[in-house]
Amino acid sequence: MADVLNIGDADFQKQVLDSPQPVLVDFWATWCAPCRAIAPSVEALSAQYKGQVTFAKLDIDLNQDTPQKYGIRSLPTLLLFKGGKVVDQIVGAVPKSRIEDVVRKNL
Repeated sequence: MADVLNIGDADFQKQVLDSPQPVLVDFWATWCAPCRAIAPSVEALSAQYKGQVTFAKLDIDLNQDTPQKYGIRSLPTLLLFKGGKVVDQIVGAVPKSRIEDVVRKNL
């Protein structure tokens, strides 16, 4: 978990939109079983792509403005931001390889 940032509405602009490198944001909730299922994949990829891509988690129960702004309707939803804009998204629990494909495509 050390390489995955925990972010919220307050620091979303600074950590994600203003980031010089791509940022993969995992929108999740503590009660979401599929979110817990993909967490190890997200953590493994954050270590693998350290320095190239920032990985962040945003708890939608504690932060409601950002998920609302980006129309997050189901969990988990992963949004990949580059230059302050959403360039890719994954909805639902997917294999690690699918997440890695999206990351690699946007490097």
